[in-house]
Amino acid sequence: MSTDSYIHKLRVGTPGQPAFFVFHGTGGDENQFFDFASRLLPNATVISPRGDVSEHGAARFFRRKAEGVYDLDDLDRATRRMADFITAHRDAHQAGKVVGLGFSNGANILANVLIEFPDLFDAAALMHPLIPFQPKAAPAPQTRRVLITAGERDPICPVPMTKAFADYLKAQGGEVTEEWHPGGHEIRSNEIEAVRAFLTPYM
Repeated sequence: MSTDSYIHKLRVGTPGQPAFFVFHGTGGDENQFFDFASRLLPNATVISPRGDVSEHGAARFFRRKAEGVYDLDDLDRATRRMADFITAHRDAHQAGKVVGLGFSNGANILANVLIEFPDLFDAAALMHPLIPFQPKAAPAPQTRRVLITAGERDPICPVPMTKAFADYLKAQGGEVTEEWHPGGHEIRSNEIEAVRAFLTPYM
């Protein structure tokens, strides 16, 4: 395990406070949500990795074959590498809870970590996630909390797939809540407020 396996931005918080991992969307980088995360949880250690895959110059966390068609072998590689990175930082910074937030491609890598390593995160905010396959059963701790935010007219993350993934997570255990807006793949103010409320227990 290595804390340096991804290019990343880091703000060290107070030992015992959460480790807060934030994951950018396609074409973003480690700066996209770093300041936002620092304001959301001012005492947490904030870790924001940059995706290690380039798609025509746009950073991503795993490869895809087309829009909505994932390279599942690379998703598996990326998920295991990310889980190691998260575990290394959690241990190095003597963190309490492990909390995550991701948007779009960042939400997708975070979601797949939840599937493959259901005990790793205590809480995760998934903004416009897309899991276009049937995930395996992955029972979660009853204390795990997940927030999904989404757009009712999102052309990238169709409503039926978002709802199916939310239902899947609910079936695995823990608390799952949803926040919707009437738009597309953009982040709107009600999502931001839902994230703030969701993270209040970790301040």
